[in-house]
Amino acid sequence: MKLVSTPRVEYLRTLAAEILNLNGRGRVIIAVDGADAATRTAFADELAAVFDEADKTAVRASLKFFQRSREQQAAFGAETPERFYRHGYDYSALRRVLLEPFRLGGSTAFVTQAFDPDRNTWIEPAWTTAPADAFLVIDGEFALRTELRDGWNYRILLESEVTSEADYLYQRENRPRQVASAVIDVSDAKAPQRVFSDSC
Repeated sequence: MKLVSTPRVEYLRTLAAEILNLNGRGRVIIAVDGADAATRTAFADELAAVFDEADKTAVRASLKFFQRSREQQAAFGAETPERFYRHGYDYSALRRVLLEPFRLGGSTAFVTQAFDPDRNTWIEPAWTTAPADAFLVIDGEFALRTELRDGWNYRILLESEVTSEADYLYQRENRPRQVASAVIDVSDAKAPQRVFSDSC
């Protein structure tokens, strides 16, 4: 479906073209990182829509649905931003049911959601497949942390005025700006701007 052209959509088309040029065939995983959850999710949704517009299969996922349960997190101590940053997510499950099977391609099925953090309950697995050439666009806070970054073909870091104590720890320890493929200022949601610096 043809999207309505706006400065934001045109920017996303340019970004998608860059990603396609770098990763034209096979299974490609794109991470969208950033402290503002709503902005991050909307950006990832719209990037996937731009791939669909170009007749490229795009699968959406979010790290939100790979969090540990409240009971599992409680095993690591009192509820604090640092506990959530260090122990809030089940990256083993993420790799096992989504990243690794998606990478395998072929008829191997994968799962895009494992846990509902709002209801604190596991989600019945919905196994799905994709064609040989497909893009997985996955958004989530802390997505460019050291233990995950090698899993992504292209790494996007969205910057805005939103921050948190957990994000401060993440920025200090992982320096995601230094490993991002693209750092994008989304302070003006209608007109994202690429940020270029020596640390990119």
